Amino acid sequence: MAKKNVEELTYKEASTELELIIRNLESGEMELEESLESYTRGVELLRSLRTRLEDAEQKVSVLMKDVDGSDVLVAGEAADTSDELKF
Repeated sequence: MAKKNVEELTYKEASTELELIIRNLESGEMELEESLESYTRGVELLRSLRTRLEDAEQKVSVLMKDVDGSDVLVAGEAADTSDELKF
């Protein structure tokens, strides 16, 4: 079965697939070619997930209101964009 394009995946599907890729790579049981292919797919998934998080943060910032109810643009906290994955 062919893999979906990264853009077609839901956030949950993409994060689940990325976690599976990481586990498979860490197992050390994959052939070199398969490891490289999986790593490439993982990078694509990670970039997509980061972009989606950044978009969500921006939307939340725009929707924030101050105490008296008037619209105020409040900057959200930036997402951690380091390449280190934490579980």
